[in-house]
Amino acid sequence: MKRTIIRLSLAIFSFGITNLLYAQDKTILNWYNGKGPGMETEKAYKKLKKRKSSTVIVAVIDSGIDIEHEDLKGKIWTNSDEIPGNKIDDDKNGYVDDVHGWNFLGNSKGENLNEACLEKTRILKSLSKKFEGVDPANLSDREKEEYALFEKVKTEVEEEMANYSSYLGQMDMVTMMIDQVPVIVGNTLGKTDYTLKDLEKWNPEDEQMQQLKQFAIAIETGEVTKEVMEEQKKSIEQMVNFNLNTEYDDRALIGDNPEDFNDKNYGNPDVEGPDALHGTHVGGIIGAVRGNGLGGDGVAENVQLMAVRAVPNGDENDKDIALAIRYAVDNGAQVINMSFGKGYSPRQKDVYEAFRYADSKGVLLVHAAGNDNENVDEHPNFPTSMYSFQKQPLDHFLTIGASTRFPKEQLAASFSNYGQTKVDVFAPGFEIYNSVPQSDYKKLQGTSMAAPMVAGVAALLKSYFPTLTMKEIKEVILKSAKSYKGTKQMKPGSEELVDFSTLSVTGSVVNVKNAVAMCMQLEKSKATK
Repeated sequence: MKRTIIRLSLAIFSFGITNLLYAQDKTILNWYNGKGPGMETEKAYKKLKKRKSSTVIVAVIDSGIDIEHEDLKGKIWTNSDEIPGNKIDDDKNGYVDDVHGWNFLGNSKGENLNEACLEKTRILKSLSKKFEGVDPANLSDREKEEYALFEKVKTEVEEEMANYSSYLGQMDMVTMMIDQVPVIVGNTLGKTDYTLKDLEKWNPEDEQMQQLKQFAIAIETGEVTKEVMEEQKKSIEQMVNFNLNTEYDDRALIGDNPEDFNDKNYGNPDVEGPDALHGTHVGGIIGAVRGNGLGGDGVAENVQLMAVRAVPNGDENDKDIALAIRYAVDNGAQVINMSFGKGYSPRQKDVYEAFRYADSKGVLLVHAAGNDNENVDEHPNFPTSMYSFQKQPLDHFLTIGASTRFPKEQLAASFSNYGQTKVDVFAPGFEIYNSVPQSDYKKLQGTSMAAPMVAGVAALLKSYFPTLTMKEIKEVILKSAKSYKGTKQMKPGSEELVDFSTLSVTGSVVNVKNAVAMCMQLEKSKATK
């Protein structure tokens, strides 16, 4: 599931809707490419001034990309072996008219899936047929394991459905309060034209008035608006009507058999789809035109974005992800960005086999760690770098946590997943201003934004150092990252201070300048051998 984050500190919003977005804001433009906690991308390009670059193809497996976006001109991959619109599979790769990629969330009529169930909802729907009303005492040991999963997902789905349904009843009231709170606060302070400074100086004694103060501050700063609340309401309605609804068939429109991975004759060439906000933003982070004054600059300059639509508003299907990986590899992608994840994965082995295929071809897989502020060493976010059945790590796989602009105690984003063995490194994923559909720009945040930072770095390095293998580039990214070991940082989801080294394998944040310097050294050492 693709998820970005909105910061709402108010108690009334503590239910934590996480797939919303910030309003447009240029005040933090390109911080991720700058110095300090940024990646020092600009300094890296100064080191590369005298070098030529070659084009690198990066596949973006996501919700779709607005391939006509003004800031992505010249950055969209084109399949030169395919003749557009002739309804013939010219290159005989199994995909008709796949000029800029492929959409695994559609059918041959050009219809597209947008909303999908969560994976636990699909599991509940499947297992209910077998276990609803059954006495577990009469089950075999193997069936009891399945029954335990059935009970687990049933509890989760029912609890979430109840919570989100209750939130819907609150949304209109909260929206009305946006008009009422300034009046109440103004009367309390004795001035209707109060400022942010006035609010910050105000020290209410009781808890209710403290919450009112926080609400007023959020309104004053533009963090809470009627537009934001409308987005929240739509998100909650999506959860209730689709994501958690066992009556919803999220595969009917596509028409394939999701359990048959050999049933590949589905999808269409519409790589934008009905909601390409997430994928367009991810693509912009990787390769938006640099230095044109539009939105944020992409990390990689000489890059082509292959759009592979496989991530709906809900949980991605294991089959779509496995086939999307294979499609990207077979069509020349050297890096694959995967800004998605979920808590359950019924066909893990099939996804892993696709990863192994990419690994055997030297293609780097870059995956977002997830936005649940959980330790993924203990609570897996699928797909994962190390499955329970996996014998050894893949050579070409990176899992990325999200870092912020605040290196003093708040370097790890509060929403980011972490893990000392399963999260490799952190990268900027907080307040990232970049492209969204219709040639617009917004500030989003999440590990979904951190992963394309690293995918962009990998593409940049491969572009300027083509003799280096992707395995070598992966190792450079990790070894050259700026270490914050020994610094005390808030553990995501809490105020507990921990050593930053406990949150990832490296205890570091990706740094492009250091990576370029290390590649230059590695290139020289290889040349002298």
